[in-house]
Amino acid sequence: MSVLPLPGTPRAPAAAGAAQSPSPALIVLMAASAGLGAASLYYSQPILAPLAEDLHASTAQIGAVPMLTQLGYAAGILLLTPLGDRFDRRKVILTKFVLLVVTLLLCGLVPAYTPFLIASAVLGLTATLAQDVVPMAAALSPAEHRGRIVGQVMTGLLLGILLSRVMSGVVAQAFGWRWVFGLAAAALTVIGLVSWRLLPSVRPPVATTYPALMRSLGGLWRAYPALRRATMAQGMLSLAFSAFWSTLAVMLHHRYGLGSAVSGAFGLAGAAGALAAPLAGRVADKRGPGMVTQIGALLTAVSFAVMSITPLLDRSSALVLLVVLAIVFDFGVQAVLVAHQTIVYGLDPAARSRLNAILFTGMFIGMATGAALGSLLLSHLGWVGVTALATFASLVTLVLRLTADKE
Repeated sequence: MSVLPLPGTPRAPAAAGAAQSPSPALIVLMAASAGLGAASLYYSQPILAPLAEDLHASTAQIGAVPMLTQLGYAAGILLLTPLGDRFDRRKVILTKFVLLVVTLLLCGLVPAYTPFLIASAVLGLTATLAQDVVPMAAALSPAEHRGRIVGQVMTGLLLGILLSRVMSGVVAQAFGWRWVFGLAAAALTVIGLVSWRLLPSVRPPVATTYPALMRSLGGLWRAYPALRRATMAQGMLSLAFSAFWSTLAVMLHHRYGLGSAVSGAFGLAGAAGALAAPLAGRVADKRGPGMVTQIGALLTAVSFAVMSITPLLDRSSALVLLVVLAIVFDFGVQAVLVAHQTIVYGLDPAARSRLNAILFTGMFIGMATGAALGSLLLSHLGWVGVTALATFASLVTLVLRLTADKE
């Protein structure tokens, strides 16, 4: 099944270079670009406690920081990512590099809570360059290797997400939280300059106006049941993922007296889970992505269910169990995401950026919801409330995938 071309627009041929896999160096560059872009969304999570203290915000108020960042990202994906189907993806990516560097610098300079909230929302908008890089990788890859290459680029993206917490926690504890955003801006500047030299141009698959491009999103949503199911399932799993990571630092600080460096170090455990991305891509290429989504959702649900017993354990046992379960559930979440991308990118090659926009808009609406609900439940029901929410959301994902038609 294929969506009709946009009104008045002939279907464009596939991008040049799609018949031959991109070079290893280009894959590494795309992985680094996606990783540093997506990492920008998560620098605030392990430093919420010092942020709240310095910006004079309560525990409930500071939970709005990750929520607005994720909502900004969802809005940016919906409104800006489809531009990759209209303009040369190289130009779109390089423009977002510049905007993201400027926004990170602003985050490090704002003096008070309200301006920081506004800067966080804008940060989410500009960090969407990661969602231009992944469709570019898909466009440059032959169909028989697309899952593997997308998985490799996603490994960089996911490592960026998870290791960002490590960097953020360590830097904030050593130098202060404002340095986190300054150093991130410096790193992005370097990768942006390399991308300017090495990224190839990718001819846009359609030629149309921006309003027509946006109107076509509804047609894609209606045309593909597989897209709707993938978006809903990934959104629920992302809710669980975000509920954990957006409350972990506050819980560790209040219950165990641990600082931002230790909270950030949990990102190392999550980074181990990012190894699922290339593995999931290979399995999806060989056995189909449906099985990967089911196994990943099951691993995630079991992990969060077991995590609910940590308040009953002594300090050392609870922390060890949290580390182990963080590895397992991150492995499951990332496997499901790569499998869903394999499903979605195969639906219509001329609409990959728009399909990606729909999938990730649903995902980051789930992220924002998880951040908000996680903070609320932590305040009123404690850690058990957070893990119950994450378990329920993961089980909904599992049911959605088990009841899916053959894709």
